[in-house]
Amino acid sequence: MSGTSCFEWWIRPLAFFSFCHCPRSCVFVISPLILPPLIVRPLVSMRFLRLRSRSIVAMLFLFSLSSSFLYFIYVAPGLANQYLFMMQASTIKLKENVRTISAQVYEQIRNEGRIDVNMSLISFAKVQTLVSNLGVRPGGHWRPNDCKPRWKVAILIPFRNRHEHLPILLRHLVPMLQRQHLQFAFYLIEQASDLPFNRAMLFNVGYLEALKDLAWDCFVFHDVDHIPENDRNYYGCGLMPRHFAHKLDKYMYILPYDEFFGGVSGLTTQQFKRINGFPNAFWGWGGEDDDLWNRVTFAGYNVSRPPGDIGKYKSIPHHHHGEVQFLGRYKLLRRSKERNFLDGLINLNYTARVSVEPLFKKISVNLVPDQAPISDY
Repeated sequence: MSGTSCFEWWIRPLAFFSFCHCPRSCVFVISPLILPPLIVRPLVSMRFLRLRSRSIVAMLFLFSLSSSFLYFIYVAPGLANQYLFMMQASTIKLKENVRTISAQVYEQIRNEGRIDVNMSLISFAKVQTLVSNLGVRPGGHWRPNDCKPRWKVAILIPFRNRHEHLPILLRHLVPMLQRQHLQFAFYLIEQASDLPFNRAMLFNVGYLEALKDLAWDCFVFHDVDHIPENDRNYYGCGLMPRHFAHKLDKYMYILPYDEFFGGVSGLTTQQFKRINGFPNAFWGWGGEDDDLWNRVTFAGYNVSRPPGDIGKYKSIPHHHHGEVQFLGRYKLLRRSKERNFLDGLINLNYTARVSVEPLFKKISVNLVPDQAPISDY
């Protein structure tokens, strides 16, 4: 070899195999001496380093895992508390929102249905124009065209010398009943005689006369001076007799007594027939509603009333126009049960003059006590 011996390559093992120009002698010389230090030892070292690196990686993994576990144990209670607090705060917020929404809905419901009661005088001609524009047919009859009405309601109004009040009532009732999608008609039962006013007998006459027109399934017995304040006061009947007007402004919107059944009440055709109608013996105002309450309870019914303020009514201020109070009502009320099926629809006889008006059907009857005879009890 020119200028360099093979021995010099011993100390440069990486270059030895690449640049040796005497391969035979070099291989012969270095085979027993160079292979162990140059090849075997590096292989052992590499295997050892590989094992150490794996151990280090495993130790690092275990350390990170244990650190994460310890960190989780340390922070878990705080995270749990924070989560519970957020859930509790969300629940409180939700309750507040629900309470706010409920209050808003209640306020809307409370305001919804309120009727703007106007008790100023109005002429029949003006009311007739208003009602005719609403599609009411002669006789005060109307039924919805877009649905099948749940109830066919006959509105019975006892009447005498109250011409200024009737148009006020009709102006409010017609739109209300139309919004309730009821089939209805108005029957004005007028007492033509000069005897004390017999409200109960007029109702009995109206009931019998109305059934000659149509198979009404609900009857509303309505005073002419009672104006509803809420059109959610549904003028349909139910399983029990209904007292619609249980909160009157003239009584400070307080029920005078539990058995009060005056003003506006409703019964189905069968309920009214079962209790034998109103009593005929109450001449003058007062007492007939209490007797009707007794008849209803004797028949096993319970009187239902609208909830809350739905049953509010305004009463048109008036005097009884010479109508006298019936002083004998307490005696009759004491014998109410004995008279139940002796005095009422069963013993009524009358002759009526009927005419069809644009706003109602008018039934004029000359009432006398002999038209409702009753044997002594």
